[in-house]
Amino acid sequence: MTDTTRDARDARDVRDAGDPQEAESRPPLTPLEKARAAVRSRTAPPARAEALLPQEECDALASRMQHAVVGFVDGPQDAVAEADHVLEELAARFTDAVNRRRSALRGSWQPTDRQSEATAPDTEQLRLALRDYRELSERLLHV
Repeated sequence: MTDTTRDARDARDVRDAGDPQEAESRPPLTPLEKARAAVRSRTAPPARAEALLPQEECDALASRMQHAVVGFVDGPQDAVAEADHVLEELAARFTDAVNRRRSALRGSWQPTDRQSEATAPDTEQLRLALRDYRELSERLLHV
């Protein structure tokens, strides 16, 4: 199934809760589509994803980049060098934030040396961890 087909089916799932007359004109969902819709309804993502960087840091870096852009006319070389430093710092902070988030995710499901099999994560904990990995990956892919 292509992403386009999946997107169309996802959109149809959302419309199913709408106008009953409109629902009658659409073909019925297949059993697989019904199962996917049920899973999506039980595993709704968090209302708002946690920011990787604090807003203050984002604002400060954006301000520094804007300063570089504005300074281009008076000093093109310095402006580009400043922009390079801002991007380097942003990439480093972003990498650190992703690594911290990944470490926290790993800690939510990966048993430590001191844990026995009895305290290993259950299927629900693993499902939630997988959901969080997927959410973070999708956010990174759409940056």
